[in-house]
Amino acid sequence: MKKRQATSIAKYVFLVIVCLFSVFPFYFMIVSSTNASVDIIKGRMFFGTHLFENMKTLASTVRLGNAFWNSLRNAIANTLASLFFCSLAGYGFQVYREKGKDTLMGMLLLSMMVPFASLMVPLFRMFSQARLLDTTIGFILPTISTAFLIFFFRQSAESFPIETVQAARVDGLGEFGIFFRIFVPIMAPTFAAAAIVTFMAAWNNYLWPLIIMQSQDSQTMPLLITGLTAGYTTDYGILMLSVTITTLPTLILFFTQQKRFVEGVLGSVK
Repeated sequence: MKKRQATSIAKYVFLVIVCLFSVFPFYFMIVSSTNASVDIIKGRMFFGTHLFENMKTLASTVRLGNAFWNSLRNAIANTLASLFFCSLAGYGFQVYREKGKDTLMGMLLLSMMVPFASLMVPLFRMFSQARLLDTTIGFILPTISTAFLIFFFRQSAESFPIETVQAARVDGLGEFGIFFRIFVPIMAPTFAAAAIVTFMAAWNNYLWPLIIMQSQDSQTMPLLITGLTAGYTTDYGILMLSVTITTLPTLILFFTQQKRFVEGVLGSVK
């Protein structure tokens, strides 16, 4: 009995230590946003009194509201478009019993092995000729449909009751009606998990916006943060404040949809 208690205590101690290591970067980020740059360099680990000064300096240095709106607009548009097209593809791969669909899925998965860096030059030329630079459409098109999301929806749809689709067809409901009125509500946890993953990827996207967003008016938050470190000296106070502001939307989205995210990853269907 004592051996079991000692083992349990050791497990909890280990989990607490791992939790502290995981939370510390967020704590340091928030604390640093309230301190002056010189205090951050000295390694100050306590809250300071420079939060409002850092906010004033940040607001006067960069166009924070414009960059935040650009990131939010692009991420939401990218998420909605990706969920629609990838869920339709995953639904089709699972519901329709066509020959060769497994081969096509294998080809899609193989496309994940192609690094995005090898596609940047042809993509930039295509989008430049199509006059899609500095646009939301140009931002979302390369990632509007990904092999990962299609595979994710297909795997999650394996637990979707096919008999429900057949019964709906007998009742005269069309395919889009089945998709929106039956498939989407039942697969809500999967959509929540996919939305979180897609939104975070679009919000934190740096390489493609760096190439296609060429004006200050279309600057996103990752580009804004990079610009704060481009000078001869870096004000770490406003840098940490901007990082904190950038982190908030993803944290809010994850914590509000945490339960559905876990259900979606586990592939559960209500």
